[in-house]
Amino acid sequence: MPHFAAEKPPTRRPQPPWPTRDMPRERLLEAGPAALSDTELVALVLGSGLPGHNVFDVACSLLERFGSLRAMLDATPEDLDGVRGVGPAKRAQLLAIMEMARRALAEKMRERPLIDSPESVEDYLRLLIGSRPYEVFICLFLDTRHRLIRSEENSRGSLTRMAVYPREIVRRTLSVNAASLIVAHNHPSGAVKPSASDRQLTRVLRDTLALIDVQLIDHLVIGANETFSFARAGWP
Repeated sequence: MPHFAAEKPPTRRPQPPWPTRDMPRERLLEAGPAALSDTELVALVLGSGLPGHNVFDVACSLLERFGSLRAMLDATPEDLDGVRGVGPAKRAQLLAIMEMARRALAEKMRERPLIDSPESVEDYLRLLIGSRPYEVFICLFLDTRHRLIRSEENSRGSLTRMAVYPREIVRRTLSVNAASLIVAHNHPSGAVKPSASDRQLTRVLRDTLALIDVQLIDHLVIGANETFSFARAGWP
């Protein structure tokens, strides 16, 4: 009798948890990124999960660990160390995306006078320092047309305290040939009401910069979801 080799059953590919048309990538391409949840967006960036933990499990774990999408994207390399399912390649992807967002906002601010787009300034600063667990003081150096020359971190402190030196800010202002400044610092607590020391620093900075004919346009206190503007509030 002729010998026939037994046919192997066809290999079945693992099925997605829902129909292909409902997968995040396909829905993003069809309906745009706004149609996706935070978890789905993170899952798309990560690309793959772990044995026994699909990419959506890993994305959920990341968001739960940091508490919000903004806090996750504001994470440092050290913050992401040891997160299950997020190795060096995925850490690099997350950090690169955040830096791209910052640079895109900075480019937008360089295109037009910042006094004409205060919302862009506040969005940029919230993205930059709004979720930091420690206080950071930022200087935005502007040219004579109020366009951004550069953004610099002037000092970094603890959860509740930070030392800012007006003399150092004056030195940097002169070195970059800035005509005006916007300064900002964050309150890790999320409350943006300025303290007495915030008010005193604002007065000292405004008066010191005026001595070298440089205008302090505003001092912003940044929280995760709110912003306080000294200029809008009528200064101290």
